[in-house]
Amino acid sequence: MAKIPVGLQLYSVRGEVQNDLPATLRKTAEVGYVGFEPWGYGGDKVEWMGHSPQAIRQLSDDLGLTCCGIHLQTGALLGDNLKRTVELNQILGNRFLIIAADKPRMGSVATILELAKILESAADAVREAGMFTGYHAHGFDFEQVEGKPAWDHLFGNTRADIIMQMDIGNCANGGGDPIGTLRKFPGRARSVHLKDFGGPEGAVIGEGSADWPTIFNLCENQHPVEWYVVEEGEPNGLGWDATARSLANLKAMGQA
Repeated sequence: MAKIPVGLQLYSVRGEVQNDLPATLRKTAEVGYVGFEPWGYGGDKVEWMGHSPQAIRQLSDDLGLTCCGIHLQTGALLGDNLKRTVELNQILGNRFLIIAADKPRMGSVATILELAKILESAADAVREAGMFTGYHAHGFDFEQVEGKPAWDHLFGNTRADIIMQMDIGNCANGGGDPIGTLRKFPGRARSVHLKDFGGPEGAVIGEGSADWPTIFNLCENQHPVEWYVVEEGEPNGLGWDATARSLANLKAMGQA
């Protein structure tokens, strides 16, 4: 089986991005990542971090990088914002439109169902463009809501095509069970965020408590995972040690 490619969530190096996006993309490729995932897009403009999608696409193509997803504000999937979100991502060549977090809506069953409807309605609208919508895990998504984790309400009430973007570290740090959740919702993860947990201060992927062999086995045999996305970085997103070390450890595990 071919290795699943590994991208970098650019929030990991957000300080570098804010200083110089082109230089950050060049360094991302130099370190050895083959994909990148922007963050924080709201759909208000067809640009990201002050750069046109055409310029980002040209640079990423030149570097051999693929836009492997994007983290959105929920509003980016609503109204006219959705049209701009689709336009931006068509140019970037990205298919995965992922809501980064929606803590207010994940607090009650009624608002979780509202979020589910937003995801499914947007998925219907972007299907012809070959795109998918999804939701990314944070710790608060595993708090109990009427007797079960908020996450379970969301993915128990959305269609199979809505991407479950598990974040291993966020799930565990929020009291959730990433392995149990991957088993509970087979076939839902097209993109998985890799982040360790439970290790010493400064630990990154492969240096904490995550059971990576089991996680990779589940991702590769029970889910249609197309991308692993690393989200490990330095304080304030400045510097490359944690990001580079994470990829080196994945290579040592045979996963990159």
